[in-house]
Amino acid sequence: MKLFIGVDDAGRGPIIGPMLMAGTLITEKQKSVLRKLGVKDSKQVLPAKREELFEKIKEIVLSYEVIAVSPGEIDGRSETGLNLNKIEAMKSSEIINQLIKGIINLKTMAEKPEFVDIQKFIKERQEIEIEICVDCPSPNIPVWQIELEKHLEKFDNIKIIMRCEHKADVNHIACSAASILAKVTRDREIEKIKAKIGIDFGSGYPADPVTVEFLEKHAEKFKHDGIFRKTWGTWNDYVKKKEQKKLDNF
Repeated sequence: MKLFIGVDDAGRGPIIGPMLMAGTLITEKQKSVLRKLGVKDSKQVLPAKREELFEKIKEIVLSYEVIAVSPGEIDGRSETGLNLNKIEAMKSSEIINQLIKGIINLKTMAEKPEFVDIQKFIKERQEIEIEICVDCPSPNIPVWQIELEKHLEKFDNIKIIMRCEHKADVNHIACSAASILAKVTRDREIEKIKAKIGIDFGSGYPADPVTVEFLEKHAEKFKHDGIFRKTWGTWNDYVKKKEQKKLDNF
């Protein structure tokens, strides 16, 4: 039996909010179903369509995992000696490990009888081959893949084919589905933050003028709320501007 896992992220670059990572586990048959639905890389799908696909993907795939990496965890990389690429490699392996564990205990496959004949699987004691595709954030793919594989658990009767690629979210449907789960979850987390503080700060990305204006006006007020990535250059620029204004007004 051959299965497919795809892993992707959303929100690597913003100064506000968490990074989200997601993984999906699918069969060959589910690939076709997802394509017919119009599943693509989340950047190629309009927001309303992403929301619609988000629910359908969760219904169709054998299993999925979504992990949030908080601004505090991202900022703590300097203390742990981990850069963002290493954090993402560790989180990717965590997602993969959880998806494979679901296969081993049979629960995952038993929940989608239209895609997996669980009784046949148990009777024939098949070896499982899993093609894992991960959207690689690093320019050095071989080194990043080694870092990811360091954190993978060992599983009996599971043959793994690992592919770490650039643009995997465009070229592999399991990654495309994961990218939509990650993106929609990230968007929902951003809306929760906006509702909590009562201010629209835009997308949270440094290039967004609404986000920049929010930083200038409100960063001081919300700097202890755990919403900012304070190791980002944009935050350091804001701090320098504040200090310079203090000096100018002195």
